Parts: sequence; structure tokens; C-alpha cells
Amino acid sequence: MREEENKRSSQSSSVKRFFKKRWVFPAIYIASAAIILTGVLWYQSSAGDSDKYDYKSTDITGKKTNPPAVEVNSALENVKMPVKDAASAVIKTKFYDFSAKAEDQEAALVFYENTYNPNTGVDITMKDGETFDVLASLSGTVTRVEEDAVLGNVIEIEHDKGIVTQYQSVKDIKVEVGEKVKQGDVLAKAGQSMFNEKAGTHVHFEIRKDGVAVNPSKYIDKPVSTLQEVTPSNSKESMQTPSEKKQQELEDPAGSDDQSSDKETDGGKTKEDESTNSKEKTNS
Repeated sequence: MREEENKRSSQSSSVKRFFKKRWVFPAIYIASAAIILTGVLWYQSSAGDSDKYDYKSTDITGKKTNPPAVEVNSALENVKMPVKDAASAVIKTKFYDFSAKAEDQEAALVFYENTYNPNTGVDITMKDGETFDVLASLSGTVTRVEEDAVLGNVIEIEHDKGIVTQYQSVKDIKVEVGEKVKQGDVLAKAGQSMFNEKAGTHVHFEIRKDGVAVNPSKYIDKPVSTLQEVTPSNSKESMQTPSEKKQQELEDPAGSDDQSSDKETDGGKTKEDESTNSKEKTNS
């Protein structure tokens, strides 16, 4: 027992003597600092390697990131009929297509003020003949809301890349100029127009690309991108509505005067030619 106690006391005394030496604690501090510094340098080195290999946050195990939400814009929309119940809708008057058959072109003419006018859109009615909600065919910005006795009021919505949709023969208008609308928003109620009285309660729906009317029936339920790629070739003058023609006459009265003077001149020449021919016949 005494031997064991002597051993323990000698060990503790040797430890105490060791720590009493002046260089022990500085050595411990230096060694600890060296270990800490080595760990810091190793960590920085490993972090630099991860940047070198361009690791993404999603590559780190256990770290979850939410990918940015993809915004659904009007470029991904399909062109829709401007009515809620397309199955009950009837196209009363079709679009006048210059490449269509003669009978189809004749059916697409609208008689107004003793003149046959090519229909620049489609006139849509319901089977029961009642009024209905007129919906936005595409998302866009309302650029025109106009009272027009001939056309039965007009709403115009502008879209991307030169595309404009127009809604005529409407009443109880719900939108204002400058308002942004989404596809399917209610714009107004179907009404009547003086321009196409035979159509009854209807909405006249137009699609224009770069100012030229195109056939809406060709693009219904198709991506709007197909319409954006269209390069219209029809003459703007041949597809003008009566109000547009009147507006052009007001803006350029000289043009209409020149046309009328040309007609009078042509008529005068014809009469002179006829009188000359009659004199020659008399002399002979």
C-alpha cells in the first residue's frame, strides 16, 4: 500500500514539476494556435476547391432551394372565342377571304348604305338569339372604348407584336381605356349595330396584325405565336370599315376630291368620244 501511495505521489509531483517549467505553457499555446491555424487554412482550401468546380446550392446534400417561378404571359395563350359557351355560338357572318370561293365571298359581304362591304371579322351570335357576355380573347391593354352608332360601340385591345383584337356591336361596357385585362375577362354584352342589322344580337370580332384584318377563324384555339408570325398581305383599303373610310375622308379630303374629279374627267372623255363618233357617223 505504501509503495502504491509512494508511486502516485511521485507521479503527481513529477507532473507538477513539469508544469512549473517556464516553457511548458508557451509551448502548449503555440501548439494549440498551430492546430487552429492549420484547421482554418484547410477549411479555406476546401472551400476554394468547391468554387473551382462551380458547385450549385442544389448540389449540396440536404440543402433545398426553390427554383424561380416561371411567369405565364400572354405569349403562351391560345386565341379564344370571345364567348363563354363556344358550343352554343354561331358565326352568322364569316370573314371575307380574298382567296375563298365566290359563294363564300358573297356570303361574307355586308350590305350597308347601298354598298356591299367585305366583312373584316366574324359576327358571332347565340343559337337562342339572346344577348351574352363578350369576353377578352387574349390578355392585353384596352386602348379604345368608343360609342359608335353605326358599329354599335367599339372596344379595342392591344397585345404583343402588332396584334389588336376589336369587339364591335357591344353594350353595357365594363372596361376603360388603359385597363389591363386577362383572357376571359368580361368586356361587355353583345348588342346590335346599324352596319349589320341582319345579324341581330351579336358581337363583331376582329383580329388585326400590323393594322390589317386577318381571319379569326383560322387562329381560334391556336397559340398566339402562330398569329405573331403572320405577315398580312391584304390591302388595308379593301378591308376598311365604313367608319374608317369616313375618318380617312375627313383626314384626307383632297384624296377623295381627286378620285371624284378623275371619275368626272373619265365621264367627260366618254361623252366627248360619243359625240365625236356620232358626228362622224352623221357626216358619213
